[in-house]
Amino acid sequence: MSGAEPAAAGHVEAGNFYDKYATTNPIERRLVSGFLGSVLELAARSGASECHEVGCGEGELAIRLAATGVRVRGSDLSAEAIDEARARAEAARAAIEFQAIAVEDLVPDRDAAELVVCCEVLEHVPDPGGAVEVLARLATPWLLASVPREPLWRALNLARGKYVRDLGNTPGHLNHFSRRGFHRLLSERFEIVEARSPMPWSMALCRVRGS
Repeated sequence: MSGAEPAAAGHVEAGNFYDKYATTNPIERRLVSGFLGSVLELAARSGASECHEVGCGEGELAIRLAATGVRVRGSDLSAEAIDEARARAEAARAAIEFQAIAVEDLVPDRDAAELVVCCEVLEHVPDPGGAVEVLARLATPWLLASVPREPLWRALNLARGKYVRDLGNTPGHLNHFSRRGFHRLLSERFEIVEARSPMPWSMALCRVRGS
């Protein structure tokens, strides 16, 4: 698989289909720990003092970023996910602003940030190229993005007997990115500063080209 394979058009699956942060499975917890460690290390490398997490879901990643001292805002398509994010942030005593809004409706004057974080989002949107264009207008100048790494992601789902009828495809995943395809998508508007592959994800810290 050399790039993104767009699936048939459909609605965006809002929020987390599976709450990986709450898993009690020791193997899954180890994988999630590697994911979180890479996110926090790359965010720190950017040197940003404020960030906007696009597609924040229930706010778990935004809360962890806020705990490092970064000023955080979050947005997500799902109003239900945003309500949950607000509740979790309040419980964690994290001062985070959240708004329910689609990626394509974000605008630079209101939503730009020194660091834009967009993890586990591009596989869900019908037009990932268009989403990257929006992210490039918001990032001033940093973007930290991740997607499930294919075909590894689906192979691991099949290995644990999940989504067998869909050949291991997680519900709501409209696009499937190899590491190379993910980098190619980002490189249309960004320079990749550091790439990581915490299993089973592809992740990159990027700067807007020409910034």
